[in-house]
Amino acid sequence: MTETSTEVRINIEAVVNEILDTIDKEREREIIARRFGLFDRRETLEQIGELLGITRERVRQLEKAVVSRLKTLGEQGKLPRIDTIETAFMEHVQKMGSGARISDLSAKLTDANTRTDQARVLFLAQLCPQLVVIEENDYFHQGVVLASEYSEKAAKDQITKIIDAIKKIGEPTPIEPVATALKSDANKTAALASLSKQLATLNGRWGLIKWPMVNPKNIRDKIYVILYENGKHMHFSEISEAIKDSDFKRKDVTTQAIHNELIKDKRFVLVGRGIYALKEWGYKKGTVADVISDVLRKAGEPLHRDEIVKRVLKNRYVKETTILLNLQGKKQFKRVAKATYTLAEE
Repeated sequence: MTETSTEVRINIEAVVNEILDTIDKEREREIIARRFGLFDRRETLEQIGELLGITRERVRQLEKAVVSRLKTLGEQGKLPRIDTIETAFMEHVQKMGSGARISDLSAKLTDANTRTDQARVLFLAQLCPQLVVIEENDYFHQGVVLASEYSEKAAKDQITKIIDAIKKIGEPTPIEPVATALKSDANKTAALASLSKQLATLNGRWGLIKWPMVNPKNIRDKIYVILYENGKHMHFSEISEAIKDSDFKRKDVTTQAIHNELIKDKRFVLVGRGIYALKEWGYKKGTVADVISDVLRKAGEPLHRDEIVKRVLKNRYVKETTILLNLQGKKQFKRVAKATYTLAEE
C-alpha cells in the first residue's frame, strides 16, 4: 500500500483482485491474470492456450472481449473503486507532465515497484476512461497520458516532433529549447520524451539514444561524460568514484579497468600523475619536455621562464619545479638571456 496525494490508502493488489472477481467465468479470469502478468510473469497466447486447451486465437478473442467489457463497466463507474484509482492515477500523471511511463507511475503508487506492480498498474490504467495507454513496441515505452490532453495518435505525433526537434539541435540539450521550438510546455515535453525509445536523458540533457553523452554504453563513454560534466582534469580514482555515484545504468567497474580505458582512448590525455583531461580541451599527449617544446615552437621566439610555466600549465597539471627542471636539464632547450629560453635547434 502507498499514500497518494488524495490521502487515500490504495492497495493495488486488492483492487486488482476485486476487479477480477467481477469476471464470472474462471477461464476468463485466468486469461486476464496470465496475459497481464498480474500475479506472475506475463504469458503468451500460445502458453495460455496450451494450458487451457484452446487455440491462441481463442485466447486472444476472449482477452479482447473481457477487457472491452471491463472498460465499459469502468466508463459506467461500475468497477470496484475505479473512481478512486482513476483519481489517484490522474493526479500523479498530471504532476509528471500529463504523461508517464508505466514504470514511473508504478514507482509513485507502489512500495517495491516490481514487474508485477507495474503489470497491475498497467491493467488498472487500461480500465480508467480518462487515461490513454501507450502500448509498448520498438519505438515506445509502455506509458499513459491524460485523455483530456492527448489521443494515442496525438501523443505519438507529438513525440515524433520532439525527436525531430532534438535532431535539428544536433547535440544533447535541456528540454526547454525543445519545448520552445515546439511552442509547448517543458514539463509536458519531457513527459512525452520519456515515452520514446529513441530518446534518452542524462544530467538534465536530452538526446538521441545513440548519443553517448545521454546514453553511455561502455566504460570509455562513461569516463568521457564524467570528465565533460566535471569540466576539468581528474585523477583516475576520482573518475572511478564519480562513476559509482552516477545515474548510469551499469556502474560496477573497477578502478583498474577505468585506468586501462583512459590509457587506450585517444579522447583522454594524461596531464599529471594519474590525472587525465579531455583532448578536446586543448591538451596534447607527450612529456613535459614535449609540451615545453610545443610552447616555444608556437611562440616563434624566446620566452621568459615564467611565461613558459604559465603556458605549460594550461596543458599539464604538474609542479612548476618540474617544468623548470626540464628547461634547465634538457638539451633541447637553450638559455639565451636571463631566465629566457628558446629551442636549441633554433
